[in-house]
Amino acid sequence: MHLRDGGRVPASVQPYFFLSYAHTPRFGAGGPDPDMWVERLYRDLCSHVMALTDLPAGAEAGFMDREIRSGEGWSERLGAALATCRVFVPLFSPRYFASEMCGKEWFAFAQRAIHQGAVSNQPAEAIVPALWVPVPPSQLPGPAERLQFNHNTFGERYVTDGLYGLIKLRGYAEQYERAVYELAKRIVRVAETVRLTPVRPVDYRVVPSAFGPTGGHAGGVSRSLHVTVAAASRHDLPDGRSPEYYGDSALEWNPYHPVSRRPVAYVAEELVKNLNYQTSIGSFDDEAGHFDSKQPPTRPEILIVDRWAVEDPDRRQRLAAFDQESRPWINVVVPWNRYDHQSRAKENELAQRLEETLPVKMGQGRAACRAAANGVANMETLGQILPQVVEAAAQQYLRHAQVYLPAGTQSERPRLLGPMGMGAPPVPPPAPFPPDTFGDHNDGNDSNDTDRGDADDSES
Repeated sequence: MHLRDGGRVPASVQPYFFLSYAHTPRFGAGGPDPDMWVERLYRDLCSHVMALTDLPAGAEAGFMDREIRSGEGWSERLGAALATCRVFVPLFSPRYFASEMCGKEWFAFAQRAIHQGAVSNQPAEAIVPALWVPVPPSQLPGPAERLQFNHNTFGERYVTDGLYGLIKLRGYAEQYERAVYELAKRIVRVAETVRLTPVRPVDYRVVPSAFGPTGGHAGGVSRSLHVTVAAASRHDLPDGRSPEYYGDSALEWNPYHPVSRRPVAYVAEELVKNLNYQTSIGSFDDEAGHFDSKQPPTRPEILIVDRWAVEDPDRRQRLAAFDQESRPWINVVVPWNRYDHQSRAKENELAQRLEETLPVKMGQGRAACRAAANGVANMETLGQILPQVVEAAAQQYLRHAQVYLPAGTQSERPRLLGPMGMGAPPVPPPAPFPPDTFGDHNDGNDSNDTDRGDADDSES
């Protein structure tokens, strides 16, 4: 993530809420703007929020991205608004979940909540959805489906027709006013309860979509990914290693302590869910015997490794055996806290031992994958790099998964079935983050990306 203007967010872009919606195209040149009704809703919400809070005159009650989407510097201002707003208000509609831009807005805001939840070890849910047009539950992508939100409190007619129906149909003015007022009260209540901390803006143009690579068409489709953690517990640590970073199992390993109060496995799980995956987690020690490279993969996977884990001879042997099997759909992530004085003192020794144990995995894949394997310095960097590592693993899964022909038919082009539920050709990976995103681990020079993983990635 990169700060503009020397690290300061412009004071003029610190809105109370961010209204996210899908632009509706005009039906003809010079015709009425269909989004005029969204603008009315936005003005009404701003008015209610100002009345319900002590925001000073001239304060930014709200932010609606349509105001700047086509203007100069829109990405910077959009990123600043998403990094500082207190509540995110998505207007649900089928068009919304088919929009990559809306998915990017959702992803950027949700990353803030995940980061704050890791720091505080408390829920930090600050997304308040509104029904612009009712959407069947089966069409909701995972991030929207998982929201705990009761729309019924806004009125029966609101649930059946949405705000668009209430604002357009005659005779429903009272129901519209009630729904908007209740929505404004919910926005204020969440803002005052969660107190989401502002962060440094991301470059909105290069973040992935929270709805998956196919936008709203991924709604109702199960994409699964497994996270495995190779780490010790506090009961089997190497001699002299501090137990403050460990728990009763590998899944309780917390490398970013004391900044983070949540184990890295659960932080990674939330980050992956924010990419519209169903996620499971497990310990390498428990699952090491279950890997079988002779069988086609059933899902992409991420292996999170503690460099200290290879101090145990038995675990190091099992990791080395795992490395010798060809599993390009499994990418390695190595969290590394340089404020951990013990780790810093042994950094070169531990890094060399891990490279000797996992030589294939440490050099596999794109630049982002290699950067993740060489050490992720903090949670912020983890949030930036993990989406790229996940999508690289997903692309490799699509290339190596079992191919099935539809039963009883002949197909010129076979399609993939199974846990990922993807029947379309692989989509291109998301654009990379700026070259200096990964600090010391990525020099931004991809000219040497000629390893086996990148060769695979060039296939269509």
